[in-house]
Amino acid sequence: MRTPETHAREVAAALPARQVTTVALHRAQDMVLSADIHAGFPSPRFDNSQMDGYALPQCAAGTYLVGPTIAAGDDPIRVLNGPLGAACPIMTGAKVPEGTAAIVPIEHCEPQEFLSPGARITVPKTSPGQFIRRTGSDLEEGALLAARDDKLTPVRLAALASQGIDEVEVYRPARILICTGGAEIGHGNAAIPDANAPLLTAMSHRAGIEVAGYITTNDDPQALTHAFAEAIALNHPDAVVTSGGISAGKFEVVRQVLNGWFGHVDQQPGGPQGIATFRDTPVICLPGNPISTLVSFRLFVAPALGWAPEPFRVPLAAGIEGLPHKEQFRRGRVDSHAHILGGASSHLLAQAADATHLIRIPAGQRLEAGEEVEVYPL
Repeated sequence: MRTPETHAREVAAALPARQVTTVALHRAQDMVLSADIHAGFPSPRFDNSQMDGYALPQCAAGTYLVGPTIAAGDDPIRVLNGPLGAACPIMTGAKVPEGTAAIVPIEHCEPQEFLSPGARITVPKTSPGQFIRRTGSDLEEGALLAARDDKLTPVRLAALASQGIDEVEVYRPARILICTGGAEIGHGNAAIPDANAPLLTAMSHRAGIEVAGYITTNDDPQALTHAFAEAIALNHPDAVVTSGGISAGKFEVVRQVLNGWFGHVDQQPGGPQGIATFRDTPVICLPGNPISTLVSFRLFVAPALGWAPEPFRVPLAAGIEGLPHKEQFRRGRVDSHAHILGGASSHLLAQAADATHLIRIPAGQRLEAGEEVEVYPL
């Protein structure tokens, strides 16, 4: 059997190279960068004031002559022509005049107001550099601002905008068709409602993958073949993601229709997996139990076609026994520790409703509370 890592590589290799496009920054939220971006200039670009207050020529307490006011956006070079040793009113974000020792907030001055040039202001003793944001203290010129494969979060977009960047090169969101169903799907006494279509849709959106359309199947190979052909011709997807129909049962219709590799990955849940094509369109075939679908999409589809956070390690909250020969992916939540929620079976969908992570339990190991495990954000 394949390891989860081997299967992830095989899935990625079966897919076409991701296409790159240029988009305006204001349209790029949650897209994924296709190339590194470095800072063109330091941030802050110049020493500036963190406070509304007075720019002081020295840190000693005393009474100072008031100089010209420095507003945000002013070039304070002109202040150098003002009275020697003057305390200059300065606004938050304004460029600090050369030779400024510190900034004192207006509320610490006497009087607590901005005075006209020629008046006198009394200030307390200050520390050197107080409330001065130094050039490059956030980011040095040439430093890596955003890396290839970074997701463009609101803060990262703001950081790019602060560098005067108004468009970025990103991976074009992959377009997929979602195929779910089976003769058992429905609303009769012996039927099961379709949970996998909304599950895969929501996970696709979170991963930055566009759902172009849906295919539903019963257990008729001819009907599924027609549905595949029609949906692919209409939507031109980058890939199809199926759920169910690939195990060893009598009515495994997906496996009957497609040509490709079908086998097992040494994990629980999500052992049965498949990689196939339908008339040159890649098809990623996932098992049909809802938790198996969830785990498989997170491990194999999201990283290959979209974006998924990197796994990391945290201590276990309670001890657990691993399976003898399979990696186990339990559902849970993570704070300072990893907490397992609900049972291990692949049908326990409601018990996983509060899960925020997959918690990986290595095969053949007994882990005690406090031992570190790998966790995968969902």
